[in-house]
Order: sequence, then C-alpha cells, then structure tokens
Amino acid sequence: MEKKIVFAFLYILLFPALIILLSGDFTWTEGWIFSIWFIVLCFVTILYLERKDPALLAERYKKPGDGNQERWDRYAVYGLLIGFILWIIIMPLDAKRFGWSHYFPLWLNVLGGAGLAGSFFLFFRSYTDNTFLSPLVRIQKDRNQRVVSKGVYGFVRHPMYLGAILMFVGAPLLLGSFYGVFAGLALTILLMVRILGEEGMLSRDLEGYREYTQNVRYRLFPFLW
Repeated sequence: MEKKIVFAFLYILLFPALIILLSGDFTWTEGWIFSIWFIVLCFVTILYLERKDPALLAERYKKPGDGNQERWDRYAVYGLLIGFILWIIIMPLDAKRFGWSHYFPLWLNVLGGAGLAGSFFLFFRSYTDNTFLSPLVRIQKDRNQRVVSKGVYGFVRHPMYLGAILMFVGAPLLLGSFYGVFAGLALTILLMVRILGEEGMLSRDLEGYREYTQNVRYRLFPFLW
C-alpha cells in the first residue's frame, strides 16, 4: 500500500506540472492557485483515508475491470480519464500560451475560485461520509455495501459528482479559459449519463436505494435534477 501511495502522489503532481509547463509562464498566479488547490485536495484526502479508512483507499485504487464493475462503465471511466487530460491541456494553452479567450472579466475568475472552494468541500466530505465511494460502478458485495444517506448524501444523491462539476467549470473560470469551460461542460454531460446508468444498477441491486431516492429527490442539482 505504501508504494501505491507514493506512486499516487507522484501521479497527482503530473497534472499541476503540466498546467504550468504548457502555460509557458512560471509566474502565472491563477495557474499556481489551481495547482496548489489540486495538490492539497488530493494529498489531504489520501492521507486522511490512509489513517481513517484504509478499506476505502484500497477501493479507490481499483482499476477498470476489477471486481464486478458494470461492463459499460469501463468505457465511461476511460472516457472521463481522456476527457480530464484534454481538459487539463486545453486550459493553459487557451488562457496563457495562445490567449484564445481574449477577454475574461475578473468577476468570472472570482466565481471560479468560489466554485473550487465548494468543490473542495464536497469532494472531501463525500469521502468522509461514504466509505463505499468506489471509482467503479459496481455493487461492493465484498465490503457489505449499504445505502449511505448521512452528511452531504442527504443533500444530493451524488455529491462527489457535483464537486467534480464545480471543479470542471470553476477551474477554467479561475484560469480564464472559455474553451476549458466547454470541455468541463462536456465532462459534466458524461458524468450525468454515467449517473443514469449507476442509479439503474443501484435501484436494481442495492437494498434500500429506491427508498433513498424518494427521501433525497435530486441527483445533482437541487430543485433541478
């Protein structure tokens, strides 16, 4: 497990490094803000799970195809990974190196920063509130999975996905990249499609999930969906 944690830390550092390198500007303030945000979120989460919930940390290390993952979800996972990498690449090229998004008002940068603050909260609380937060769409019979409705899961049914969406949109707003926003919206649509498939499986195979959907009505966006 220690080797996996070290590898995870090195893997995490690649994305902030890519953002700064592709920007061509090592003094890019917004780029460093997002990079530090990303590193702190990932490192704090991994260290917390290593100490408080190693079973969930082991679950998070599962690769596509492990366990009884839904077959269709393998394509969703790879699609999200490829989309995430493209999103990371587009933002610094647009906002800094080539300046495709010429005019970007300050209030949008501030709004993006606020979105990242909300994203940090939802990401971290999703891990602390739900020990079954697998990266794969599967029923965790090996871990005696049950419905979780406490904490942020009493707010919406997929709070981690909401945190991801706030990141997908908030980061390009902070960095000043309209093309990054478009890429983030494409990732959002993919997440929403994945949610429909995931909820179909959970309603069918996880005891109590149908009742949970009656008590917590909204998947992602309160009063909308």
